[in-house]
Amino acid sequence: MTVYTVLLILHLLAATFWVGGMACMHFAVRPTAISHLDPAQRLPFLTAALGRFLHGVAAAIAVLLLTGLAMVFAQGGFGAVHWSVHAMATLGLLMMAVFGHIRWAAYPRLQQAVRSGQWQAAASVLQAIGRWVATNLGLGVAVYTLATLGRML
Repeated sequence: MTVYTVLLILHLLAATFWVGGMACMHFAVRPTAISHLDPAQRLPFLTAALGRFLHGVAAAIAVLLLTGLAMVFAQGGFGAVHWSVHAMATLGLLMMAVFGHIRWAAYPRLQQAVRSGQWQAAASVLQAIGRWVATNLGLGVAVYTLATLGRML
């Protein structure tokens, strides 16, 4: 197994964790919590689950950046790679910016609202986070499309 193959495997695993985790949180965990828990249980639960997920995503982002750049430079740099790699990198950076907004702007507001028992405010912030997650999930699907079909486009 070559170094490039190991980099690609790590890159794909990190991307799968992030995009798959967003899909699971958005389409399974959140709707189930909404349908089965009252706000005083649901909001602390979702805040804690989101916090754990955000830590994992931060690690995944570090892996994605390191492996992505290493693979690009192994191929001769950005001037040598297909346009789809540039598009994936651009969308990936946009996803990271959205993550940064969720992690360092919205999530602390959610934590504060939950700590103070302001369920209406917490629900509002969580709803906004859900919209950002849906946006990032769409971007992640676009990146996967480029990764698998980019050379054919």
